[in-house]
Amino acid sequence: MLYDYHGFPPHTYTLRYDAPGDPALAQRIAGLLHDAGLPSTKDVERGFDHGTFIPLMLMFPAADIPVVQLSLRHNPEPKAHLAAGAALAPLRDEGVLIVGSGMSFHNMRAQSDARFVPVAEAFDAWLNTTVQSPPAARNTALSDWESAPGARLCHPPNAEEHLLPLMVVAGAAADDAGQRVYAERCMGISLSGYRFG
Repeated sequence: MLYDYHGFPPHTYTLRYDAPGDPALAQRIAGLLHDAGLPSTKDVERGFDHGTFIPLMLMFPAADIPVVQLSLRHNPEPKAHLAAGAALAPLRDEGVLIVGSGMSFHNMRAQSDARFVPVAEAFDAWLNTTVQSPPAARNTALSDWESAPGARLCHPPNAEEHLLPLMVVAGAAADDAGQRVYAERCMGISLSGYRFG
């Protein structure tokens, strides 16, 4: 387990999610990425980080599904993450669930600041429209997400790791439009979640 967060209650640093891995699937993923010209490396020692174990604890609490965790690319370039998702798209037809976890707002310093409520709402509205757009328009807009209203206030530099998983999932979605399946507020800030297919 990799507890890659700080400032949370002590029990959150003892959480366990002991799902089995799937070496054959990991090899298949590496092959698909390689075929798309996207180099990758395997790390069998690294534990699940909170982007993996928190959502899966809620979705599959028995930890009885095989899990392969894919890290983000070193470069936060959206097009590379969309391309990684597109490379993985064939897995959807093989019964693989591709989950991209993150947040539509991730500015921890502004999380409880009322001045950011309208900023978050504007970005969330843009994101909702974008994800539900036809795939080509969606991917073009996601590639230029920094031009969206309030984008860098919602995801400051070096905090886009909570938005980039959406790029991977959108890339894997191919011709499927997204739909919002979660819309709530956390400390007054609008948050959304999406599914494709």
